Amino acid sequence: MKNTSVLENKILKIIGKVLLCIVTFLLIVVIGLYGLMWILVNGPSEEARRLFVMSVDETSAGGFLARLYLSEAEIEEIKSGNKTEISDDKTDSSLIKLPEKPDNTESSDVTDEPDVIVPGDETDTGEVTPPPSDNDGIEVLDIEGATYNGKLMIIEDPSRVFVGIPGPYGEGYSGLTVAAMIEKYGAVAGTNAGGFDDPNGQGTGGIPDGIVIYEGELKWGNLGSSYSLAGIDKNGILHVGNMTAAHALDIGVQYAASYGPALVINGQPAASRLGGGLNPRTAIGQRADGAILLLVINGRSIDSLGATLDDLASIMIDHGAVNASNLDGGSSSLMIMEGEYLTSSAYIFGERVVATAILVK
Repeated sequence: MKNTSVLENKILKIIGKVLLCIVTFLLIVVIGLYGLMWILVNGPSEEARRLFVMSVDETSAGGFLARLYLSEAEIEEIKSGNKTEISDDKTDSSLIKLPEKPDNTESSDVTDEPDVIVPGDETDTGEVTPPPSDNDGIEVLDIEGATYNGKLMIIEDPSRVFVGIPGPYGEGYSGLTVAAMIEKYGAVAGTNAGGFDDPNGQGTGGIPDGIVIYEGELKWGNLGSSYSLAGIDKNGILHVGNMTAAHALDIGVQYAASYGPALVINGQPAASRLGGGLNPRTAIGQRADGAILLLVINGRSIDSLGATLDDLASIMIDHGAVNASNLDGGSSSLMIMEGEYLTSSAYIFGERVVATAILVK
């Protein structure tokens, strides 16, 4: 019995020392982070202070951090200096030249035995022509900046892009992860899309923020209310900016989600300065040739702090966007293609459930 008691005491002492080391380490980390944030807020750089306040204020759960150092009045002063007027211009559809659909009409001079190799069949040389891949017409580019990295997906055919929804919305309902949305619709790729009610970062994706239009029907939002949205009409043209749900339906929008603000309207930046903090970001745009641009920026990590809204606008314009809009960002931002996670989720518990997703057929 005595030997057992001595062994138990030794084990308890070891556990105690380990716990003490863990607590000490966590305390050092907390003190270090507190000191770093204090320097950002009280240091000589006004821009560092602005970026810190805007970065944490854009999060659902981290807004309190700025309030550890600044009063509400000081925070509001910084935020008001970051506000800007977004252009009220409407999307000019004539600036988008959609790709012509292939003519599938059978020719009258087709012979009984056409000289055509069917994908997968052997040719005269014995070679096999592989069937077309689902990712044909999709290009993915690496995006890098001073404070961020991410991916830009270019989809040549805009008719392949649509908004996916988890099902019914409201209290008691839940969203789906981007991966689950892709699986539900049998899509090739996808990103997150619109915002959703997210108190203290605990939202379930069941209550969208703003408008949701799916297959030409208003699934969430009020007809007469104005929203900042990104919507794709029946011709494959992307519409961005502020408009009522009624107007969106009147112009033929088939799929839409809300967040904003608009980044680019009719080839021009939507504002002289969009601002924003350094955070993970998601955005959608469209080139003059109709190709859809999906952008996801990694953030809240050592190798990628995140991007501002001005960064997004610059990236979109640099890659030919005529129209573009910011989508929900932060821990919701994610891009997946053919089962591969092309970007990293900033959500510490894995992948967030979302209310809507931009999907590619």
